[in-house]
Amino acid sequence: MPLIKAIPPVRGRVGRPRQRPDCLYADRGYDHDKYRRLVWRTGIKPIIARRGTPHGSGLGVHRWVVERTIALLHWFRRLRIRWEIRDDIHEAFMTLAAAIICWRRLVR
Repeated sequence: MPLIKAIPPVRGRVGRPRQRPDCLYADRGYDHDKYRRLVWRTGIKPIIARRGTPHGSGLGVHRWVVERTIALLHWFRRLRIRWEIRDDIHEAFMTLAAAIICWRRLVR
């Protein structure tokens, strides 16, 4: 719940600004009614995979994007292990890595 409360306001269309995302995707480790109720109370729809069911929940489509992004960032040795103590320097290297990844994709 502290992570959900730390979500910054969601940017989007012109009008009243939204304060939270529409839904939250989670894996089987969070499959408990307690977590579902807590997330629903904040106004976010929980989409959590159920334990004991086959892998047909559809969450793999979203999970693949996250895992692929982490794999792309691991191309850069400096980001595999966080050596930077200061957050701003680490964030700068993450931004630079993301820019290089986008540039390589656009050049192709």
